[in-house]
Amino acid sequence: MSASLIGETELLEKHEEILGRRAELLEQMESCREQLKMQRKQQVKDSEAAHHRNATLLQDLRKVEDRLRGRQLPSPNLLALETRYWTSVEESIPAWEHFLLGKGPPPTHGPGQPPRRAKQKPSTAKDQGLPPRPKARTAR
Repeated sequence: MSASLIGETELLEKHEEILGRRAELLEQMESCREQLKMQRKQQVKDSEAAHHRNATLLQDLRKVEDRLRGRQLPSPNLLALETRYWTSVEESIPAWEHFLLGKGPPPTHGPGQPPRRAKQKPSTAKDQGLPPRPKARTAR
């Protein structure tokens, strides 16, 4: 009888140990489940924020596209001036090509080109007939 009593006691201890491990595992599973719930809530919140951001960006993009479509063309005078400017640039390219390629000096004043202005020296108050500027006072 004592052998069966010892065997039964061992089984009870093993049963208690298994129940303890089961309780620990259930707690761990519950903890993991709660963490997953929180992660999912955060993902939903992030997803909604991204959706809102994207919708706002699309609205802004549509507004910009609408403005670009509704933009008026520049005035005919401005277009003509721009056309004449680029024509002038294209006509002067051969004269500047040698210089732009680094093979020579810049072209000198020639027909169709205005003469270059000489650099001006900075003027002083005396040159303009003005009294001299007062000196700054030093703090005491």
